[in-house]
Formats: sequence, C-alpha cells, structure tokens
Amino acid sequence: MPRAVLCLPTYNERENLEHMIEALARVLDPSQDRVLVIDDGSPDGTGEIADELATRLPWVSVLHRERKEGIGPAYIAGFRWALAEDAELVLEMDCDFSHDPSDVPRLLAASADADLVLGSRYAPGGGTRNWGLVRRFVSRGGCLYAQILLGVRIRDLTGGFKCFRRTALEAIDLDALSAHGYAFQIEATYRVLRAGLRVVELPITFEERRAGASKMTGSIVAEAMWKVPLLRLRALTGRL
Repeated sequence: MPRAVLCLPTYNERENLEHMIEALARVLDPSQDRVLVIDDGSPDGTGEIADELATRLPWVSVLHRERKEGIGPAYIAGFRWALAEDAELVLEMDCDFSHDPSDVPRLLAASADADLVLGSRYAPGGGTRNWGLVRRFVSRGGCLYAQILLGVRIRDLTGGFKCFRRTALEAIDLDALSAHGYAFQIEATYRVLRAGLRVVELPITFEERRAGASKMTGSIVAEAMWKVPLLRLRALTGRL
C-alpha cells in the first residue's frame, strides 16, 4: 500500500528515462513510494529500458500500452493503476526534466492541506526557462483563455506537474475525462474544482526539455480551444 504513486508517461524518452528514475530515487522514499512508467509503445526502446529498470528497482513498475493515444488516456490508465494499489497520493509529471524532480517533495508536503496541488508556472514566484517568445505566448495565452472561459482563479490550468489526493480522483468521473492532449490537464483540474475540492498552486520553474522532441502539435492546441468552451457549457447545463 504505497503512500504515493508517481505516474510517468513516456513516448520515445530513452535519453531521459534512466536519468529521471535516478533523480526520483533521491527525492522519493522507496519504502513507501512507487514510480509507474506508462509507455505508449515507444518505437525507440523506452519500454524495454523501463522493464530493465523495474527488474532492478522494486519501487518501479511499468504499464505498457499498445500505441500512442495522447497524454490523457495514458494518465487515466496510470490513475486507475494507482487507485487499485491503494495509493494515498497520485502524482503526474513529465519525463523530460521540464519538471524538476527536486520539487516533488514540495508537492507531497503541500497535499497535506489540499486535494490537488498544481506545480504552477504562473503563480507568484513561478516561471519558465529557455523558452522562446512564441512558446511563452501560446502557453500563457492558453492559460488565460481557459481561466476566463471557465471562470476560475487558477493561473496555470495547462500544467502537467500535479499531486492528487486519492479522494480527489475518486470524486471525479475518470470515465468522463475525454481530452487526449494538454486539454486533459484543464479538464481534470476543472472537474476537481467543480467537485468543491481545494486546489492550490505551488510556484515552480518550468525548463525546456533536456533531450528528445516536444510532443506539442497543432491538433493538441486545437483540442484545447474547443474543449474549454464545451466544458463550460456542460457545467452551466448541469451535464459535467
């Protein structure tokens, strides 16, 4: 019965995975925490590296998925696994070091007084590093767009560095989470807020990935554009 399960989705992250597991070993307690690597059939051999790590490290597990379906379905699969393992806390983060592993203990500590803790780039004290102007504009604009349309005060709705209490995941309908790209992050946070639960933002510095290619595409941005007003409409009509 782990205290925390950290869900780590991967797709072509062979250059980062082992280094990330080594970094997490320094900030998690292997006697009570677990890392779940969720690999979407990476053609570069990431899944095989994950299996090898799991054979050496009893606190690392691997969930293999047949194909790439997006960050949303990968996280939902991880959440279900963590809940089945009776985890008290469930975290999500990227495998490319854009989220600093040394911030994980801060999220865990903050969860003592919150149902969902968000590692926030746009809370006071947060920020980004090594981003170009266009990337900053798209990210900040997307957060403001979602914040205004949904009528919430959360500043960083698209961030993917989070810690859920078990009760928060149980309070929302995982089957109803339909977004595949980064709109998933908006939808999950919004549903927690609509459930009347406490969400807090913890300032972090987000850094451009160390290795590999970004997974951001035009279709991911487009999904968020139409998904946000649909979420608001469903909330207003009592169908969320």
